Amino acid sequence: MASLTLDEIYQLAYQSLCQAGADDANASAVATTVTHAERDGSASHGLFRIPGYLKSLLSGKVNGKADPQPEQVTPAILRCHGDHGYAPLALQRSVPALAEAAKTYGIAALTLTHSHHFAALWPEVEALAEHDLMGFSCVSYKPVVAPAGGNEAIFGTNPIAFAWPRPGRSPLVYDMATAAMAQGEVQIAARDGHSVPLGTGLGPDGELTTDPQEILKGVLLPFGGHKGSAIAMMVELMAGPLVGESLSFETAERDNVDGGPPQGGQFLLAVSPQILGGENWSQQAEGLFTRLEAMEGVRLPGQRRHNLRENQGNREVNDSLLAEIRQLAPQA
Repeated sequence: MASLTLDEIYQLAYQSLCQAGADDANASAVATTVTHAERDGSASHGLFRIPGYLKSLLSGKVNGKADPQPEQVTPAILRCHGDHGYAPLALQRSVPALAEAAKTYGIAALTLTHSHHFAALWPEVEALAEHDLMGFSCVSYKPVVAPAGGNEAIFGTNPIAFAWPRPGRSPLVYDMATAAMAQGEVQIAARDGHSVPLGTGLGPDGELTTDPQEILKGVLLPFGGHKGSAIAMMVELMAGPLVGESLSFETAERDNVDGGPPQGGQFLLAVSPQILGGENWSQQAEGLFTRLEAMEGVRLPGQRRHNLRENQGNREVNDSLLAEIRQLAPQA
């Protein structure tokens, strides 16, 4: 493991993206997202993602000079064509307009299409919570998850993210795959030689296994059996037909398999508790959080991430990952 400062992590991500063909705006947006993931302890969405970003730039699949512009379809509906670039810049430009619409009308939605999402979902919903809005988002991927009762992949890991504002305090935020484990975490376990919990996935023989290498050859499973499977299907519909984009299996059919993220859709919803719930919304929610925190062994979602954020010290990064990044972008 190598020890890097947060600025070194940003510079490595930024410079490698620029060398692979991204312009300043796109490289800066992606590098910021990657650095925030490392800062907050989400290694599976930090520098770990950079090789995939670079490969998709080098292959020409992704437009490194994308110029996404949000469009106001109705007063409460926004749409952003990603210009075949990475999602962070499109989100950076669209989320403020989404927040403004929700604060004006009480509820607003954003659809993101023709974009490549490879990052965690929490940054965009947390940004909404910082505007005192409830945020929800979901995105699909290529099929790696079998439906309950099946052994053939049809769903993506299909994450959902939710944020609840807490004025004067860090918001409550969670970001979770509807798979039993996010694919990135399985890949890191395979790289580092760790086993995963039974129920994470099936090997190519269709049998349960704790070996992440075998699961990567087979399929992941949804969390909670049929319940997680139903939520994964909901995400397929919300991040696909609802926003005018492809389903996971359709996404796979058009992807060039360069190791980077495929083109897909994202759905974001912003709601004002002040407008919908009235003056007491915050106090009522805090009553729930107080009871939860009083229980031994219970912590609110996102607490660990916000605690880690306070530490601005160095982060440990896998040596082989750094070598792969420098092989793809030697001058970074």
